[in-house]
Amino acid sequence: MTDIADEMPWLKQAWNLVQHRYAEDRLPHALIVNGERGVGKRRWADAVAGLLLCDSPEQISPGEPVACGRCKQCELYEASSHPDIRVYTPEKSRMVKVDQVRALTTFAVASPQVGHHKVAIIDRADQLNINAANALLKTLEEPLPDVTLLLLQESGRPLLPTIRSRCQTLTIPQPTREQASRWLVQRVEALDDENRPAQETLSKALMLAGDAPRLALEYATGDFIPLRDEAFERFKEFMKGKIPVGDAAKAFKALGLEDSLWLFEGWAADLARLAAGGQPADTEAGEMLGFLASRNPPWRAHELLDLVKESREAGIYNANPELEASRLLIAWQRLMPVKRRSA
Repeated sequence: MTDIADEMPWLKQAWNLVQHRYAEDRLPHALIVNGERGVGKRRWADAVAGLLLCDSPEQISPGEPVACGRCKQCELYEASSHPDIRVYTPEKSRMVKVDQVRALTTFAVASPQVGHHKVAIIDRADQLNINAANALLKTLEEPLPDVTLLLLQESGRPLLPTIRSRCQTLTIPQPTREQASRWLVQRVEALDDENRPAQETLSKALMLAGDAPRLALEYATGDFIPLRDEAFERFKEFMKGKIPVGDAAKAFKALGLEDSLWLFEGWAADLARLAAGGQPADTEAGEMLGFLASRNPPWRAHELLDLVKESREAGIYNANPELEASRLLIAWQRLMPVKRRSA
């Protein structure tokens, strides 16, 4: 089976660490996998799960086993029909709920159905609601030798200290721009000509994704970029007082709450970078953000980040995306010089 580090070279260090610990029988029962959105945490976790389930791992190099790809366990896993792996993701409420964790607990205490090991992946463990997080503690406090838990955490999204203290943590790094670009080009080359994005689109997708390749692929092949461009244009018009807040908020509503918050958060982070003498990640917004950074104290950027955090927490309770966008837009407009604000 292909080594994940060959597919995604920036995963090599994290992957090798797990390989060596597996070979030495020192792999922890629960591992928090931290990394930015779209860098490949789930792909890495899938590779780890495949290795743990395999009956006959192969040694590419001493202490670096990979799943064989041929045994019954590997065949079931490749067919997405292995009964000894479970993946839990946020539901419509954008949270991992207590019922899902209770199902995980039941899965953990049962014997493996066809193999020798079980793997449970919580994709976005930072989205555990408080009841689910507390329910997970019991499984973490009473580890079983034939179960491995992989908790995927998006950078900047906190986990309860009680959960963090019972797990080891591993960080997935950002790839270089060259690594991310090479991976992205390889993926889109497999698409037919009609659906293959132009190079200009790929470059813009990488910029907007902060060089997170899997997120960039989603942007390049989906409708995020045109929706983002429309929202950005309305944002600029609103900041100059040319349109009312309701008109600007509608463009962000079309993006959806999560992507809107992702944009606002990125712009606020760029505002902080510019205030500190750095460069913006979103180069298209650089001129506007530079203007604001030159006319506001640095703490205003952190105030905006706090407001995004509040909106993200409100999203748990199905907050109205248009109202949240309006609230954030008004906060942003307060950064404009008084004479440039709308009435």
